[in-house]
Amino acid sequence: MNKRNYLNLAGKTQRKNAAILDSDDDNSSESSSSTMRSDRMSVSGTEEVEFNKDSLLDEAVDALYEKRGSTREKALAVIIEAFNSNLQHQFVEKKFATLLHQCLNSIKKGSSKEISLASHTIGMLALTVGPGDNAREILEESITPLSQGFKSGSKSSKIASLLECLAIISFVGGNDPEETEKSMQIMWQLVHPKLGSNVITVKPSAAVITAVVSAWSFLLTTMDGRRLSPKLWQESITYLSSLLDKDDRSVRIAAGEALAVIFEMGSLEKFVAEAKGSNDGSVSEGNKSKGGFSHIQGLKGKILNQVRDLSVEAGGKGSAKKDLNNQRNLFKDILEFLEDGYCPETSMKIGGDSLQTSTWSQLIQLSFLRRFLSGDFTKHMQENEFLQEVFGFSPKRRNLLGSEHISNSEKRMYKSPNSVLNKARTQLLNKQRILSEGRNVGHFAVNVGDEDS
Repeated sequence: MNKRNYLNLAGKTQRKNAAILDSDDDNSSESSSSTMRSDRMSVSGTEEVEFNKDSLLDEAVDALYEKRGSTREKALAVIIEAFNSNLQHQFVEKKFATLLHQCLNSIKKGSSKEISLASHTIGMLALTVGPGDNAREILEESITPLSQGFKSGSKSSKIASLLECLAIISFVGGNDPEETEKSMQIMWQLVHPKLGSNVITVKPSAAVITAVVSAWSFLLTTMDGRRLSPKLWQESITYLSSLLDKDDRSVRIAAGEALAVIFEMGSLEKFVAEAKGSNDGSVSEGNKSKGGFSHIQGLKGKILNQVRDLSVEAGGKGSAKKDLNNQRNLFKDILEFLEDGYCPETSMKIGGDSLQTSTWSQLIQLSFLRRFLSGDFTKHMQENEFLQEVFGFSPKRRNLLGSEHISNSEKRMYKSPNSVLNKARTQLLNKQRILSEGRNVGHFAVNVGDEDS
């Protein structure tokens, strides 16, 4: 039996009705690719008519104009469920601008719950349209409302949803490194604000710190470490090292993953080399550089010791065994990478195919997208051409560019050497080549410069 969704229209007058959208939870487990082919609509609770899923989505989008917040929340939930069930290409072609701007209105004036739902919807919209003009428009139109949303309240669930949205739309629509770096800076300010006379700092919760570091790391995987300044690297590495000493395990795990990506990018030894090389300048500049060089050398050793301790940490009172094992396994992998240069390799089944990762960047991207898409990740990997390109995954039963949903212009975009996907692929191949040339990269990242000290 197919899952059925109901649209109940009720109100004070026949002219103005509020849409109330609900789902039949009893049948939710029976949803499939044929789910929502037909649904029922109750009008004032007395009349039912059959209509298809596109009509349901149209009704849900119309409900986003309603004044009642609870109505908009239920409409957004219906839209998210539809995006989770199937890639809504045809619907997006018709309603892209309307859906985007109504979601942005929800972020501007809605409750925390509505903001979270609207943020997730925008992220799903970006993943559906894939790289191109629409994704760029999503990023450009959303960046300001999202930034303002961070300031409008401190509820952790809302902040986490806004961060996920900003990360996803930057990942898909950020054609230029400057755009991605801007999003990363917005995230970083939530946990490391620039102090000033008009700045009131609020200590972020562990949940917010975890969400910030995870989203920041996700975008870091798309960046060329050589573009970022040594000052930024020193600031981020120092802060992430301090997080490894926090009591909250999720914070420590997120910080460890971020540091793994930084080491994989070779950014730490680059910073050391620059600091060491600048000693040839003036006396004052040389003293500053020497101080920075000594600091980063000490920080390297500290991080290695922290990682080693966390890889064998004993469980404390009330410690969840699963969480403890997750931490131990992660930091064992990080320790092996830092000492021997070996990245963890993973493989997961997608239908009858295997999706594999062999770098920290791939693993962080996979983990983030799996959390965002939740139980619908497998379905999206089977049907979403953009995600397939990101992970180099090609289902055997379908050609990557053979989908009826992809246009000729989109095909050219995927094939273009200047596309985001190809640039990302080139960056990834370069990283893999560096790793294959010498499996001691991680070891070098920790010990570089020691021979000369």
